[in-house]
Amino acid sequence: MQFLCAPDSLAEGQSRGFLLGGINLLAVRKNGQVHAYLNRCPHKGVPLEWQADEFLDSSKTLIQCARHGALFLIESGECVTGPCEGDSLSALSCHEDATGIWITLPR
Repeated sequence: MQFLCAPDSLAEGQSRGFLLGGINLLAVRKNGQVHAYLNRCPHKGVPLEWQADEFLDSSKTLIQCARHGALFLIESGECVTGPCEGDSLSALSCHEDATGIWITLPR
């Protein structure tokens, strides 16, 4: 596992983008749980954010692709509306402890 950030660097309801080991990823904290995904839409393979660290829709309850508006569940990465409906974001294993948020990167 690789260190991503300090626990207080990702507030409740916040999303952030990261570049770790040459891989673009995003992390979101919802209901105290951190969820991490590759920052790549399954529809076109493009980054998801509107602007730096902005991955969520206006309600802050779904991840939204800036390119075509697809919406993804924060908890599972499943696309629930848009051209990639039924596909999912690529989830990354993450763990949080008192010292930080830790990510396992794909090989």
